[in-house]
Amino acid sequence: MYGSQGAVRVPYERVADWISAAGVDLLKLRQSEAEAIFRRIGITFAVYGEGGDPERLIPFDLIPRVFGASEWRRLSRGIKQRSRALNAFLYDVYHRGEILRAGVIPEDLVYRNEAFLPEMVGIDPPGRIYSHICGIDIVRTGEDQFQVLEDNCRTPSGVSYMLENREIMMRMFPQLFAAGIIEPVDSYPVLLKKTLEEAAPMKCDNDPTVVLLTPGSLNSAYYEHSFLADLMGIELVEPQDLFIEGGLVWMRTTRGPQRVDVIYRRIDDSFIDPLAFRPDSLLGVPGLFDVYRSGGVTLCSAPGAGVADDKAIYSFVPEMIRFYLGEKPLLENVQTWRCASPEDLSYVLSNLKDLVVKEVHGSGGYGMLIGPHASKKDIEAFRLKLKANPSAFIAQPTLELSTAPILGDGGVEKRHVDFRPYCLVGRDIRLTPGGLTRVALKKGSLVVNSSQGGGVKDTWILAD
Repeated sequence: MYGSQGAVRVPYERVADWISAAGVDLLKLRQSEAEAIFRRIGITFAVYGEGGDPERLIPFDLIPRVFGASEWRRLSRGIKQRSRALNAFLYDVYHRGEILRAGVIPEDLVYRNEAFLPEMVGIDPPGRIYSHICGIDIVRTGEDQFQVLEDNCRTPSGVSYMLENREIMMRMFPQLFAAGIIEPVDSYPVLLKKTLEEAAPMKCDNDPTVVLLTPGSLNSAYYEHSFLADLMGIELVEPQDLFIEGGLVWMRTTRGPQRVDVIYRRIDDSFIDPLAFRPDSLLGVPGLFDVYRSGGVTLCSAPGAGVADDKAIYSFVPEMIRFYLGEKPLLENVQTWRCASPEDLSYVLSNLKDLVVKEVHGSGGYGMLIGPHASKKDIEAFRLKLKANPSAFIAQPTLELSTAPILGDGGVEKRHVDFRPYCLVGRDIRLTPGGLTRVALKKGSLVVNSSQGGGVKDTWILAD
């Protein structure tokens, strides 16, 4: 909100005026009302393994995160560029592997990756698109500097919070939006449905039928699944609602079987078909992968897309951009040490107290070490884990993440934030002007994940 000289930055001028005019007491009252709305609507997420009721209300902060129009143009170009390169990489590694042959990326990182699916080799998804929704996590590390923290190419979650945060802010403070200077985000469900329809399979000869496949109401993101299906006007289905017949996928309905062409699946690769992957899966549809492979249905995102989410692969995305697109990367990566490399491992082990160490397949803020905030005991325990399986980890410097204002117990306080925009990849690449800002509500914390005590806030992109 403030620049290095202490003055309010131009994008935040209206927000600063609003905070000053409203006063902290009124804002705290509105904050309580917003939380009540969240509770009444049922906007929750689940945390398992901690005992008690896993369903939690996601913490919502009333003060928005703001990007200026010129900042968004720069971010938008970089996000689209990255999404194109990631999809080119996925097509390549499941076909000729040119980037591996050229020695740009070590073959072991791909072919021995647990997210790489040999069953996908040679399969051509419609439009050569593997990841239809790319969630690119971005942090601000300087007044004019942005860096990508990680890529999410499988099923990036959280977009329902982006939409609900805006809905609540518009309901509670309509005057802030009356001038029309804040870009709307309500087009996202329409754009998502259009992107999914464009992924119709080869054997689809009519308007495609799209469904959202959920594991069920016990899944941590079930609220989002039902929310998105409702907004897109498509059926929310569970595995038992689908069956295979005649080389096609069918949905059971009260009017009889209906053919399904595109499945926006929110089920992990290994569970989607017990005949092709895990035989003990109770969440899959037997025979689904064979239908996908023969062009009878499209799975969005494609099985095997998770290899691009790997945090060791992440470190090569700038090289992917140069290799496939012949362009200079518009968004920088965070410096990354791959612990599979003996040289990098030696450096990491010598500097654990200063680094952030992450599991290459980790998510949700779990399985990581934040050196400057860790005890000596935790550091030594992590050192043993690193030595035992170095290829499972990467390390990065402890970043000076930017902070944004929140409404805390003491009034307006600063907390660290990151940002996840959602890039839709179909015949065109579409990017809604907004995204999910996650905020570390614990003072001094760098972990923004909701499962680790983080919250969310509305993100404003200012119009020109």
